[in-house]
Amino acid sequence: MTFYGATLSYGALLAQVNAMAGYLQNVCGVAKGDRVLVALQNSPQYVIAYYAVMRADAVVVPVNPMNKTAEVRYIAGDSGARAAIIGSEMIDVFAPLLGEIDNFIVGHYRDYVPADTAYALPACVTQEAQCPTAPGWHFWSVALAAGAHPGAMTATPDDLCILPYTSGTTGKPKACVHIHRSVLFTAVVQARWYGMGPDDVMTGFQPFFHVAGMQGSMNAAIIAGATLVIMARWNRDLIPDLFEAYGVTFWNAAPTMIVDVLASPHFRDASFARLKVITGGGAAMPVAVAERLKTRFDLEFVEGYGMTETMSPTHINPMSAPKRQCLGIAIHETDARVIDPETLAELDRDETGEIVVNGPQVLQNYWNSTDANASSFVELEGKRFLRTGDLGYRDRDGYFFAVDRLKRMINVSGFKVWPAEVETMMYGHPAIRECCIISTPDSYRGEAVKALVVLHDVAKAATSPDDIVAWARDTMANYKAPRSVVLVDSLPRSASNKISWRLLQDAEWNA
Repeated sequence: MTFYGATLSYGALLAQVNAMAGYLQNVCGVAKGDRVLVALQNSPQYVIAYYAVMRADAVVVPVNPMNKTAEVRYIAGDSGARAAIIGSEMIDVFAPLLGEIDNFIVGHYRDYVPADTAYALPACVTQEAQCPTAPGWHFWSVALAAGAHPGAMTATPDDLCILPYTSGTTGKPKACVHIHRSVLFTAVVQARWYGMGPDDVMTGFQPFFHVAGMQGSMNAAIIAGATLVIMARWNRDLIPDLFEAYGVTFWNAAPTMIVDVLASPHFRDASFARLKVITGGGAAMPVAVAERLKTRFDLEFVEGYGMTETMSPTHINPMSAPKRQCLGIAIHETDARVIDPETLAELDRDETGEIVVNGPQVLQNYWNSTDANASSFVELEGKRFLRTGDLGYRDRDGYFFAVDRLKRMINVSGFKVWPAEVETMMYGHPAIRECCIISTPDSYRGEAVKALVVLHDVAKAATSPDDIVAWARDTMANYKAPRSVVLVDSLPRSASNKISWRLLQDAEWNA
């Protein structure tokens, strides 16, 4: 793997994983089945920590490094974790938890970067930090230098492997119980589906704490024996240099990342010279951007679909026949259906309902959440299916298409409006760079459609909200067209780089 000019071989990775696993067991007292928080930016340390916890027969609990103390305290308490491996920028966040968590191992990202690196480094890498000297605090380099050896690995494919937390739609975050079998399944599937091998160079830009980056980048690269190019924090201006220096062949990206790169004044066509595959999910790729990738670089954006509950993909488009704005087809050993969300009856092709899935990648259950377990699964023909909460349909060729989240529908005078559909059409306006559709209270209609829009820089002086409203009314049915447009400089994003529509929606109705 590479990190801002540094290279870590697979042999060195294995040695450091074993040393860290031995330290967890012999010094920190981590035993089989114990939960260990991993709160690191994308980095060699993340990969080492992730596999070291598993090598110690323990359970990885991924933590968003943007979380604050209260959020981490909840996850630590709910999971029962007694140890944590963290980045040095997280010391102040975790320090108040000493006593609730017994041991902290602290890594400093700059230790894995050459002194003379030519790349711009983010603040989390350059900041100076000292590991506390109080009992319970351990510096990364000291842990590796201790030379501890782990005991024999006894975990089986059916043992608990990872507890990733998902926020869902309401309430506190819930942990998804995944065993080694489900984690390995989607990593292997993706490596084989995309035809990845040792000669490939893959990106590690999606957050590793999130299943999209964890499985589609980190673990799939390990399975394939590929080179993994890691960036601690997203920086679109580094893309040309990194892609050209390492000859990137596979880019796992959220559509917003691709839009961002293509809009960068530093982007060069030569950056994509060796690129063979661009894939991602979480949001539909705007048709205009997909067309630009095809006509300019002869690249198809291969969309997929998955959840934290399924360790990412349940669906991926076939490489030889992808469809635009499409989730893809159900992957190997996966049974996906569309049901009526109220009656639970299975629906015919082209009928919109809730997507449900059964397969090796589906979580065993939710950790400490009896209510969620009761409401999130349904039995069909003797098989247990996960209710995804996503609305969609299956076409005559067996491809699945998303309509929207089950609870994101806007009701305009009795007419149902699906925001994702409106967003897709809005991207047809040449001035629009990004768009988020939400509902807004309307005394007459109950709800109305509102658009929050980021314009391309060159279009800002010549485009008004009224221009976009008029264009929308000419482009789509009147009840779908936004009645109001607000121009903004940027849209909030989640940790996985998706537009945080729920944050915007809640703010609109709570104003």
